[in-house]
Amino acid sequence: MLDRKNAPKFQLPEQIELHEPEKRTLKNRVPLYFINTPQIDAVRLEILMPTSSHSTNPEDALIPFFTLNMLLEGTKEMTSSELDDFFDFYASEVEIHTGYEQQGLALLTTKKHFRNVLPVFRSLFTEATFPEKELNKRKSQKKLTINLQFEQTGARSNQLIRKVLFGPNHPFGYISEENHVDQITCTAIRDYYNRFFRISPEIFVTGNLGDREFADIDRWFGDLPYIESDFLLPELEPYDKKRLYESRPNAVQSSIRLGKVLIPKSNPDFFGLMIANTALGGYFGSRLVKNIREEKGFTYGISSFLGSLKSTDYWIVLADIKEGFAEQTIQEIYLELERLASYPMSKEELLTIRNYLVGNLLAQFSSPFDLMTRFKRVHLQGLDFDFYEKQLHFIKHFSAEEIMEKTKSYFKAESIKEVIVGP
Repeated sequence: MLDRKNAPKFQLPEQIELHEPEKRTLKNRVPLYFINTPQIDAVRLEILMPTSSHSTNPEDALIPFFTLNMLLEGTKEMTSSELDDFFDFYASEVEIHTGYEQQGLALLTTKKHFRNVLPVFRSLFTEATFPEKELNKRKSQKKLTINLQFEQTGARSNQLIRKVLFGPNHPFGYISEENHVDQITCTAIRDYYNRFFRISPEIFVTGNLGDREFADIDRWFGDLPYIESDFLLPELEPYDKKRLYESRPNAVQSSIRLGKVLIPKSNPDFFGLMIANTALGGYFGSRLVKNIREEKGFTYGISSFLGSLKSTDYWIVLADIKEGFAEQTIQEIYLELERLASYPMSKEELLTIRNYLVGNLLAQFSSPFDLMTRFKRVHLQGLDFDFYEKQLHFIKHFSAEEIMEKTKSYFKAESIKEVIVGP
């Protein structure tokens, strides 16, 4: 019998075994990646395409956003309300994905209803109508969002740190303005939809599907018209000064952001930077949390993270600080980076981080749908599934000295940009 008085012995897994999704090709040469779920009849079919930088005009940067978000406002055969009723009747849902590098649609349904909803889902890619009345509503909503983001110090600082790191003309650094919204027209959206929306699509399917369902996919998407294109981001234009400050005299707090552009996940140094970021501010027991939140009480929350683009990763520290303590907080962040670069982590901290990262990594593969999400993350950056096996191996075997060296090399204070929005 089990001795329930004692917890099972904790052990780190030796390896993580991941099987690549099955790759198929539709008759129009669109690649399809499939993960089978024999015990689960839920189905997720996602079609992703590069977000086209079809124009360098700032007023055109919002066209992909409006295009994606208006696909469900009506097709040649169905109105917006009819589309809503149709997908509700079949217990299905369409998700919109709008990103700086990828855009697309996902269909969530069941195997039972898959054949019924697939043709209507297909119509969103070629038959959308973009009615002007609905566009005007969307434009009003977007203007309201723009105004709110400008007024809120946290949202505004998030915008500005991206602008500082990548430049105002880079998709990740671009900040939309009200006059940009005013320039959006139905004609421009339809032109983008017909000429630039369907670029190099890839299909990702998770579900309990058989030959009949794949024949349906090939029937409805094997003739999908599209163009091939190599997606290239513009060159970075980082801010030429170290700090960007935007005054908010009536604000009760200062929102601070520190950041820098780093290296892509394909670089061998990436895993060391991941560990360094975790120790600094990547989990609730991190050094920044203990220093800035628990010991000094300058903020309720402070954290750091690594973000990803296809060409590179970037690093950001973010916190909303009590009025009068922004400068001191920034200096403490640099002090923690200096300590991380100068003194090895204790065995206790090293063990805590190791266990946290292993658990966090394994939790990301708790279902077949999670598995497909992780596959897309590396696949869209040109990597294979063995990325996660290498990640687990590094987490289990890294040394404190390695993390010191990576921190010293990549997190020099003079290379870090700062943004402050507040009084």
